[in-house]
Amino acid sequence: MRTLDDIIPPSRRRETEPLSKSSPSGKESSSSPSSKFPFITIIAIVIVIAASIGALFYFSTSKIEVTPSTVSAAIQNSFTATQNGGGLPFEIITAQKIASQSVKSSGTKTVNSSASGMITVYNTQAKAQKLIANTRFATTAGLIFRIRSAVTVPAGTSSKPGSIVTKVYADQVGSSYNVAPTAFTIPGFAGTPLVNQVYARSNTAMTGGASGSVPVVETTLEAQTRNALVAALAPDLLASLKTQIPPGYVLIPGTATSTYDEPVLTPSSTTGMIDMKEQGTITAVIFPNAALAKAIAASVTGISYQGEPMTLLSTDNLLLSATNGLPDSSSSAFSFSLSGTASLAYVVDPARIAAAVAGKTREAAEVALTNYPEVKRAILILRPLWRQTFPQDPASISVVMATKTY
Repeated sequence: MRTLDDIIPPSRRRETEPLSKSSPSGKESSSSPSSKFPFITIIAIVIVIAASIGALFYFSTSKIEVTPSTVSAAIQNSFTATQNGGGLPFEIITAQKIASQSVKSSGTKTVNSSASGMITVYNTQAKAQKLIANTRFATTAGLIFRIRSAVTVPAGTSSKPGSIVTKVYADQVGSSYNVAPTAFTIPGFAGTPLVNQVYARSNTAMTGGASGSVPVVETTLEAQTRNALVAALAPDLLASLKTQIPPGYVLIPGTATSTYDEPVLTPSSTTGMIDMKEQGTITAVIFPNAALAKAIAASVTGISYQGEPMTLLSTDNLLLSATNGLPDSSSSAFSFSLSGTASLAYVVDPARIAAAVAGKTREAAEVALTNYPEVKRAILILRPLWRQTFPQDPASISVVMATKTY
């Protein structure tokens, strides 16, 4: 039986209900999830910012991209070069080629001729060595060849001998002197230190030596064949000569001359035929590019040239005329004139440019570079973007040439 005290009115029932209810499992549930402070997100953001700043400094750059100044000038001037140094030195280079063709024989004839060919004479002494006319050169087999004119071999060192090219002639007639490329010593220097300091070597075979009965070709056919062989040799000789040009040297059109020996006739493996061989020799004068460019720039009026390093961009539009003919190995000086259009470019010294801008602001560096005639255009690159001053140490500044330099 229930009493009045057991009955709770609805209005009071809501007031006495607990503020929270237990879950079926007996645990209390919250009306809203508690929020946590985002430490991980903040740490990640800090790491990204630090990495970005580090990358900016790691990839920081202090660089100058330079386009060198160029000069194109018409010239018609005279020059003098010297073989043993000086402001404008020159060297003589040579190349040889042989072409052959089989032709019909027209009989035989009796001949007695001496072999001949070109040799390069080397000198490792610190002074030039003069060789008189008829100086003997001996092969390892003891065959003797001689020069017919005196020559002077430039001074040199053991690592870079002085050298000249000259022609030698066999001491006796006969085909036994038609020897392959070989080394030569000078018998006159035997028993002295000079025997190891002055020596020679041939790069092509000696030719022309014959004795007794040799085959002959009808005169007209021989002339026609020889003309064809010479025409075939000409471009090969020039191509071979260009391979002899040392790095840093230039060949000017008009400085090369070619000579051709009398053709050598030998029996062919085909009955009734003769192998006709023609040997050509090309000789040229070459100059160090930098020395010739400076000499040309100094001779041109209208440019403010103060002796800065220069280079010749091309020799195609220049023509050389020798005043007294092309020099030989014994010539100490060479006078010539140059005409045409010279295309020159200043040589940029990266260390000089880096030193000019070291420690300067971008604006001050731009002004400083206007005082350098070798700089036609300069692009200044500083990174990060807020960096406006070049490092104090020039070694920290990179100077490069523009991709399209001229």
